[in-house]
Amino acid sequence: MGFIQDPLYTPTYELAGDEVAVFDTSRGTIRVSLDGEGAPIHAANFCELATSGFYDDLKFHRYVPGFVIQGGCPNTREMTSDQVARGEVGPTGMPGTGGPGYRIKEEFTTNPRNSHEDAALAMARSSDPNSAGSQFYFCLGPQHGLDSGYTVFGKTIEGAEVIRELRAGDVINSVRIEHLGA
Repeated sequence: MGFIQDPLYTPTYELAGDEVAVFDTSRGTIRVSLDGEGAPIHAANFCELATSGFYDDLKFHRYVPGFVIQGGCPNTREMTSDQVARGEVGPTGMPGTGGPGYRIKEEFTTNPRNSHEDAALAMARSSDPNSAGSQFYFCLGPQHGLDSGYTVFGKTIEGAEVIRELRAGDVINSVRIEHLGA
């Protein structure tokens, strides 16, 4: 008998096509234009999570100098910044192992703009290409070796200097969705 996978989640958030994710972090504000055309599942999923407050008060849990800064793990919510920075296990599990309780389909094979440029926003995943959920990362410099395996769904339009200052333990106060020109 084979292993049965849960069906992949399809977000219900309706994209307008001009979404901008505004990250209010303990280091400053980052504004990211989301690519709803090239990565509609990832963009809608991120908007859905952000508008529900999922990302509020989470911490960035992974910092690799010159590579990425990663956040979006709900296991960091009940942890202090110092606990996350030290890599401790929290009350709900190890930082970097949590998610929203579902998986979404990869879009790196279909997104014509799937390019890991400096400050690009992309989704983290496990070894299964269809395992992204809530964890995301910002590129610290171009990371084109990731283009063929991870979905880019946003381009930073403001706050690249803030991204360079982020470290494990820094707080995501909130992520809100705005619209260009609004």
